[in-house]
Amino acid sequence: MPGANGSLVVCPNAVTPTEQDNKGEETECEMHSEEIAILGTIAGARESEDEGRALHHHLTSLMPNLAAAFPRFLENSTKSDPQCWAKNALAKTLAAFEYQEQELFLTGMRHIQLEPVWGGSADTAGTLRGTCALALVQCRELNSHRLLVHLVPLLADKELPVRVNVVRAIEQVGTDSAALLLRLLAELASDAPEVLGACYSGVLALEGSSALDWAARFLRREDDPAAEAAMAIAQTHIPEAFRLLQTTFGAARDPWFRTTVLAAIALTRQQEATDWLIDLIANDDVQAAAAHEALCRSAPSVATQDRLKQLGRPCG
Repeated sequence: MPGANGSLVVCPNAVTPTEQDNKGEETECEMHSEEIAILGTIAGARESEDEGRALHHHLTSLMPNLAAAFPRFLENSTKSDPQCWAKNALAKTLAAFEYQEQELFLTGMRHIQLEPVWGGSADTAGTLRGTCALALVQCRELNSHRLLVHLVPLLADKELPVRVNVVRAIEQVGTDSAALLLRLLAELASDAPEVLGACYSGVLALEGSSALDWAARFLRREDDPAAEAAMAIAQTHIPEAFRLLQTTFGAARDPWFRTTVLAAIALTRQQEATDWLIDLIANDDVQAAAAHEALCRSAPSVATQDRLKQLGRPCG
């Protein structure tokens, strides 16, 4: 049912109209509209420290109600919860407050919801499966081996966003076995570039600079997976990343890939990288435009924007 602000009000003990007629009485939501309003604003809330603690305590006390609501939206789900809106909201909120009952998230990971679309049907539960996979990692009763046992089957999910989130969940497992599994997936190179990019990022996050040379091997083909590798390397934000990408730019021949590498260099957030890009803007007529675009799209600092203005090439 809709709340006062138009958001979904989750009623764990709600009944269908038929059930209500049989009972001959109205059913009252266990959660009041005030509580639902708080849940609806949690993601954008900006409270003081004391208010934040109070809100956290209040919402934590609602977790049993939220958990109790979840299975109700699995029954006749295409009608009780089209597009999985309620289940998604519940899973995300429970995950945010580190709910520990693994079975709820395992159920969400297994859920497939086919809904009619033009010419057939489509699975609308992909977001739910990905959310629950990420949430499962925080269930402390599961050791790393059991986590991987539950996560690995979703690597074959038909939905690309699910596979990407499962790779991110495997990264969060954080063990040597998880890193080796991500290395294997990257080496097989049998999935979409986005999944491979998550594998590169995961290995670099787990192994640090020692994995840079390994990640650099995927730059050589100058294709979509190579672009993902460049971005993953940039996200390490270490000086070695800039130097590696600078060398890659010098050796690259494909114009599109060279532009992509410039964008990755800007995202390293290294002062040495910023200086180098500004030098290209000032002195390299061929690469000036691409370097300027790369810097301006990287959310540059005020100091960098001032330097660009001094060159007569402000962002925007």
